[in-house]
Amino acid sequence: MYITASSSAALIRASRVRFSSFPSISRTLASPLPHSSSSSILKSQSFSCCTAFRSIRYSVPRWSHGLGWTSPASLRAQIRTATPVIKRSERKISTMASENVFKGILTSLPKPGGGEFGKYYSLPALNDPRIDKLPFSIRVLLESAIRNCDNFQVTEKDVEKIIDWENTSTKQVEIPFKPARVLLQDFTGVPAVVDLACIRDAMNNLGRDINKINPLVPVDLVIDHSVQVDVARSENAVLANMDIEFRRNKERFAFLKWGSTAFHNMLVVPPGSGIVHQVNLEYLGRVVFNTDGLLYLDSVVGTDSHTTMIDGLGVAGWGVGGIEAEAAMLGQPMSMVLPGVVGFKLTGKFQDGVTATDLVLTVTQMLRKHGVVGKFVEFYGEGMAGLSLADRATIANMAPEYGATMGFFPVDNATLQYLKLTGRSDETVAMVEAYLRANKMFVDYNEPQQERVYSSYLELDLGDVEPCVSGPKRPHDRVPLKETKADWHACLDNKVGFKGFGVPKESQEKVVKFSFNGQPAELKHGSVVIAAITSCTNTSNPTVMLGAGLVAKKACELSLEVKPWIKTSLAPGSGVVTKYLVQSGLQKYLNQQGFHIVGYGCTTCIGNSGDLDESVASAITENDIVAAAVLSGNRNFEGRVHPLTRANYLASPPLVVAYALAGTVDIDFAKEPIGVGKDGKSVYFKDIWPSNEEIAAVVRSSVLPDMFKSTYEAISKGNEMWNQLSVPASTLYSWDPNSTYIHEPPFFKNMTMEPPGLHGVQDAYCLLNFGDSITTDHISPAGSIHKDSPAGKYLLERGVSPKDFNSYGSRRGNDEVMTRGTFANIRLVNKLLNGEIGPKTVHIPTGEKLYVFDAAMRYKAVGQDTIVLAGAEYGSGSSRDWAAKGPMLLGVKAVIAKSFERIHRSNLVGMNIIPLCFKPGEDAGTLGLTGHERYTINLPSKISDLRPGQDVTVVTDTGKSFICTARFDTEVELAYFDHGGILHYVIRSLAKQ
Repeated sequence: MYITASSSAALIRASRVRFSSFPSISRTLASPLPHSSSSSILKSQSFSCCTAFRSIRYSVPRWSHGLGWTSPASLRAQIRTATPVIKRSERKISTMASENVFKGILTSLPKPGGGEFGKYYSLPALNDPRIDKLPFSIRVLLESAIRNCDNFQVTEKDVEKIIDWENTSTKQVEIPFKPARVLLQDFTGVPAVVDLACIRDAMNNLGRDINKINPLVPVDLVIDHSVQVDVARSENAVLANMDIEFRRNKERFAFLKWGSTAFHNMLVVPPGSGIVHQVNLEYLGRVVFNTDGLLYLDSVVGTDSHTTMIDGLGVAGWGVGGIEAEAAMLGQPMSMVLPGVVGFKLTGKFQDGVTATDLVLTVTQMLRKHGVVGKFVEFYGEGMAGLSLADRATIANMAPEYGATMGFFPVDNATLQYLKLTGRSDETVAMVEAYLRANKMFVDYNEPQQERVYSSYLELDLGDVEPCVSGPKRPHDRVPLKETKADWHACLDNKVGFKGFGVPKESQEKVVKFSFNGQPAELKHGSVVIAAITSCTNTSNPTVMLGAGLVAKKACELSLEVKPWIKTSLAPGSGVVTKYLVQSGLQKYLNQQGFHIVGYGCTTCIGNSGDLDESVASAITENDIVAAAVLSGNRNFEGRVHPLTRANYLASPPLVVAYALAGTVDIDFAKEPIGVGKDGKSVYFKDIWPSNEEIAAVVRSSVLPDMFKSTYEAISKGNEMWNQLSVPASTLYSWDPNSTYIHEPPFFKNMTMEPPGLHGVQDAYCLLNFGDSITTDHISPAGSIHKDSPAGKYLLERGVSPKDFNSYGSRRGNDEVMTRGTFANIRLVNKLLNGEIGPKTVHIPTGEKLYVFDAAMRYKAVGQDTIVLAGAEYGSGSSRDWAAKGPMLLGVKAVIAKSFERIHRSNLVGMNIIPLCFKPGEDAGTLGLTGHERYTINLPSKISDLRPGQDVTVVTDTGKSFICTARFDTEVELAYFDHGGILHYVIRSLAKQ
């Protein structure tokens, strides 16, 4: 959006658009700030356009890491077409033209040696004692609201709500939030850029200015989700897998490269650079922005649920749906419910042999039990002194698994040390510290602590944490290492479920013998067939990565070897990991055990584990073996890691190596040997497990600041394959109707300037009837495409051979593939099928059993609505917008569930699907619903008659009637629903300006 100074009045009028059509929203934003200690500030003179001009003219340099280091800001300028200076100035004016009522607290931040770092909005200058008690995570929301307060998109009343958090957080009040930047990865980034290109087309079709469709905040897109483990156990694996990755994804990558030139303010980090969250932590994270002399807190929303990893750096960040992120890019504030904050106190210190992975699995289990969905978690206490920044990032990373919006670690001295370690300049670190101390956002554990108020409290003594794993099907099902063997046997006995496989007693001990590359091999239930050191959760942590190397070294010295039929892999989150593994001399031992580096990306953690050897796959399928994968990831939902590994355990990297050596999860490490050493003696777990001090010594000698600098300097050079991609210099995308990767979606076809209004549901059939814990992997899988599936048939019909199918995740830029891939998970449990597992359903009118896509198309062909019934935690897992887009394109009008995962519920609203919750104590089972009924959901005809959280009556054709809660949680979400979706709302808002 580019608006000249002469248009500033028009901008102010246009900013009313967010609420102009909705009296109920306008009403909530009318009254002034009531608290007397703050109100005097609000009467001060506003920040003028003249000040904006001065800030452009006399700006200080943007944030950078220092001399010889390529900052994200400068890199963004290098790899895309430069934006003319006048357009940057116009964008600057457009964001500051509306008067800020808090101009009176703009304060200079002096440099120690004279001069100033810049100016900032000072929270202490408000002189409000309530702020001192606020959790640090809430202060982030407060600073953003004050800085963006224009009394249109963000009002004085919004600021007061946040200041009065102690009272308002229990009342489900709505606030707007404007993040400082947006983070994407390529699986979610491709559909986001597809949508942006499509929105430009829509603006063009409406006769409006397409240049309004440009990101107004920095957008960083890291290509990390496309590399697969096609080649493993090879010195050449990295280059071989990257070559295959580019051949598979050339069209997608070229599209993203086009996006980096067609859209301003967008940085695309090429494939082979690392995992998005580790790159964010080590490089992209600013902590404090200095934009043209204005200092403010870094904050980020990302289209990957593990964006929360940056919370470990003291940067507020969380995952959102792709469609929400697109709206944020285009200058729309995010509407959110002011969250409660759980204070999590850490005390004590680790026992020897315990890792950060053990801690995060313990924390995940505790917080799941406590219940933190929709809340922030803030960590504090004397135990923080024993946690490195990487340890904190590991805990923050798994916030989606424990259900929180954020797992936040306020900035302290450990954060500053990490910034220096990762190559940020001394001046940058000094600015960060000075700003945070001045704005009361810094924790100094050497000083007395101001008591902060939290919504609830938890405490954990780090000394109580013990080695553990989680599995076999959910990340919060923690099992202490000493109990894993007993737990495994219980899982074999238990009926099929999250903790059961239902294997008959008489077949639990069977051994399957086969030939692997001419060698005798065997598998049993629990045999490990995949052992992967993967995922940003752990590969960002030098302690556990070097710990894995030490385990491999000790095993090599004792002549232990991993069985050759186990698919082993190591996928670091950045090139820094390779540098310190080589520096330490430990990579060669990992190679000897088969853990060669296979690429720099997510790989096994997101299901890009590649094929198993045909002999191994046949042994599993022909003998119904419950094979196991052990990975250092964050998700282990059934069907995610690999279709043939029904048991999937999350473990620390050193434990991944240990389990690979043992070859089975059916082992008691305390009592049973892992193998036999060169002297013929049994080797036990304790013989290969390094002490904490051994690991610390290697970390001190091997992890060096220059490694970070040299790694990220190289990003600006790209790589040969990326640099050779040629893209057109056009602002509108030329859609290729024959493309099976990039396809123009139908979301905005025939769109007009008038909102369509509300829709109810009339005589809808039930498309699917689910139980609890249906994940976004079930709804919209990211993994392999089966040749007999609707998506597979679609690709075959267009001349794509099965070897070139790639994955669902890689084809998210094509709505035709993704709609056919919706509910295509092979482990889907649909109650309409009476116990049969798979991606099918019953077409109720005929009783036929069909693929879900085929049944949905039959309903759509005759104009029949459909709904989905579900249990608790519907939509948990990755923040996958296709898990909402797909059902919408299938014709699903509503989902009725016991509860929803936070991001997925928001995505459903954004795609115009009604999310309804059964009343407490009720579900489809208690109400006697079978899914064979027809459902009518009556909504008011006018938006003004519908309120957030309103009760809605659902009636079936069998005479049943029950009350549900409509999970439109904010007034703004109702506005999105009235417009037919969030992006339709944004297009109309921008078009009116």
